Amino acid sequence: MLRNAKIEFEVLPAHVPEEHRAGESAEDYVQRLAKEKALEVLKKRPEALVLGADTTVVVDIATTPVKPAAGLNGPPVGSQFGEKAVELNEIILEKPKDADDAKRMLHLLSGRSHRVVTGVCLAWNENGAAKCDVRREETIVRFSELSEQEIADYVASGEPMDKAGAYGIQGIASRWIEELDGCYFSVMGLPVPLVYRMLRECKLI
Repeated sequence: MLRNAKIEFEVLPAHVPEEHRAGESAEDYVQRLAKEKALEVLKKRPEALVLGADTTVVVDIATTPVKPAAGLNGPPVGSQFGEKAVELNEIILEKPKDADDAKRMLHLLSGRSHRVVTGVCLAWNENGAAKCDVRREETIVRFSELSEQEIADYVASGEPMDKAGAYGIQGIASRWIEELDGCYFSVMGLPVPLVYRMLRECKLI
């Protein structure tokens, strides 16, 4: 993606454990990992400008309805038009562990909207100290209903196995994308327009 945007780069792997911490939001999680990856590579290449990124897929599942908080001189917040306030359980979907895990994720995505959150970090050294610019991009994606056969065939293709949320928007799964609100490239793993803006703002491009 960077190559298509005429942004020169060199790939260096960052060996950082991708482990979600208890109570950590998806937004904090991807931004932390992006920063850790960038700083890890910066140690090896202290003269370089380093870009780190991490993407995860999030499904927000409504759980037990909760009593709405009372509004100021009015009806309870969330009660207008018969709406009920609910607690949302944030389910983070990373790369599937195996075929059964991929099927579980695809069942969760089927027929509903989900969030794709990508954290991005630019890291460089300035006067002997590491500097970081950390941001995130969020995109809403809606999947159509998937049949059991579609899920089984897709998992058998192997495409879901190395992708967060068990799907690749640029591949076979593109046939199930009903709506997208946000950055398409972020769903692919790197929000190129955001990276370009960051580089421009830092006067690095």
